[in-house]
Amino acid sequence: MNRSLTGKRALITGSTRGLGLTTACRLAADGCDVVVHGLGDGVALEAIRSGLERDHGIRALASDADLRDPAQIASLIAETTTTLGGIDILINNAVARHQAPVEEFTTAHWNEAIAVNLSAAFHATRLVLPGMKQRGWGRIVNVSSIYGLRGAVNRVAYVATKTGLIGLTRAVALEPARNGITCNALCPGTSVSPTHEEAIARMTAAQRLPRDAAEAQLLIGKQPTGRLIPAEAVAGLIAFLCTDAAAEITGAALPIDGGWSAA
Repeated sequence: MNRSLTGKRALITGSTRGLGLTTACRLAADGCDVVVHGLGDGVALEAIRSGLERDHGIRALASDADLRDPAQIASLIAETTTTLGGIDILINNAVARHQAPVEEFTTAHWNEAIAVNLSAAFHATRLVLPGMKQRGWGRIVNVSSIYGLRGAVNRVAYVATKTGLIGLTRAVALEPARNGITCNALCPGTSVSPTHEEAIARMTAAQRLPRDAAEAQLLIGKQPTGRLIPAEAVAGLIAFLCTDAAAEITGAALPIDGGWSAA
């Protein structure tokens, strides 16, 4: 790593595991101060925070803000601004996942998906933009999905919110385009993640399949490469979008899906 983001400050929502944690580690390795965020075990969250500081020599904060509550999002942004001096990079990665046919999908699950997957990104963005404009620099990356580019059964809220994130990205990108601020969306395919590892484990146990066969079955009809997308590859693209070399990339929805969206 070349420490190209030294002096920058990043908030990564949903960053206690999977892609979010990998992204936090990558940005920290590049010299960025980071705020890690997630619900659940406070001891584990503090261990992640302190580990980032120890391993990368950066400042790290931790938050368990409930992204369903706009007031808690505002408190998170205010606390980060007070402690670190601002937020230069916002990675909207947190996600709520529920699966069911449309007619069986509950109102509670729909409302939670809208709040966490889409509204939280809007609230965080509107709150960090004034500081970014004042400093004349900022990077916003919204983690959408291949399902922001195409449909899927039994995932009505996920598809709707991930598609909505791409619309949010395009609208936000236009307004501060002359202020040194970019806003882009990433659309990963099926990636290496705790969620997909759990699915492979269930298939392995239920069907008595070797791991490689279970992985191949999971990927049927998906990325033509036949491989899970490494979280490090997605984090690497996020890190690139945060550099000055990516200053002319804004308003884009970038697939990182092993060719899935091209098929």
